[in-house]
Amino acid sequence: MTTSSSAPLVTGLSGADQAAIAAVPGRLVKAWAAQDAQAFADIFVDDGSMLLPGVYRQGKDNIRDFMSTAFGGPFKGTRVTGTPVEIKALAPGAVALITEGGVIPAGETTLPDRAAIRASWILVNHDGEWLLAVYQNCPRDRVA
Repeated sequence: MTTSSSAPLVTGLSGADQAAIAAVPGRLVKAWAAQDAQAFADIFVDDGSMLLPGVYRQGKDNIRDFMSTAFGGPFKGTRVTGTPVEIKALAPGAVALITEGGVIPAGETTLPDRAAIRASWILVNHDGEWLLAVYQNCPRDRVA
């Protein structure tokens, strides 16, 4: 995911927290670009959850195992992109981040509309580091 510095400012969060929150998608992009399932899983809290269309994985080990298989199969050679759309403070140390983006198929240079998604990220501040508690995405466009 490429991130944008134009994500809206959130009342009640320090500038440092907002920057750290906005940087989390970039960490995912870096892990994806390296096809590094462990680095991808390390973005989550230990009991984090990942929901994709038809997929539910809970816990770092299960997320790592899923992504390891995916990077060797359907996600091999793909890239990921995205832009923060909204940040909402939920409670002290917890925020929701909404992004738009998707997986750019191997061999393609732009994100096709059919692959565009919107994603919800629930981030928590865990010992001073913003980590994913829940990640969920769905197609950006309604399928008739």
